[in-house]
Amino acid sequence: MDLALLERLVEPRWSAVSRAADLGCGTGRTGQWLRERGVERIDGVDVTPEMLDLARRRGAHERLEEADATATGLPGGAYDLVICSLIDEHLDELRPLYSEAHRLAAPGAAFVLVTFHPHFIMTSGMPTHYTNAEGEPVAIATHVHLISDHVAAGLGAGWRLAELHENVIDDAWLKIKPRWERFRNHPFSAAYTWRKDA
Repeated sequence: MDLALLERLVEPRWSAVSRAADLGCGTGRTGQWLRERGVERIDGVDVTPEMLDLARRRGAHERLEEADATATGLPGGAYDLVICSLIDEHLDELRPLYSEAHRLAAPGAAFVLVTFHPHFIMTSGMPTHYTNAEGEPVAIATHVHLISDHVAAGLGAGWRLAELHENVIDDAWLKIKPRWERFRNHPFSAAYTWRKDA
């Protein structure tokens, strides 16, 4: 759901990125995807030590830190790309995320954010979940952030919106998740590219 949207973005040109900050890096999936597109220096943060262990095994990141995506401790103005994928629904407020991304970004840098579409969360009622060590499903708090919430948070933090794509559940997606037929043609995810003016 996120990688397909990243592929569609015109901005940024991935191969031109010299240093990226991967916020809420999780298992390192996004970092690995960036590496495969020529991004060599990637720093990642996540609040979950177990996720960071998985990211370390992938080996895509130069540096991994246990930290919140809204207060990373990474150096300010040091990155020409800040990226996060499927983490904002876990945050009560968007503004701290956008503000931290802006602090990390060098002049002219891009901030790419991939998110669940608010329509999908409201329609499906599906919270993010995982299976714990005992094999039990555990739900994680899921917050609905409208597209207008993202625009307000981004503009309020000093970003300029450069690109926005939305993805719907189509035949390609239903080949992977056939039980989601009832959601056919519903918006599912969205990707934003923001720019920090030079």
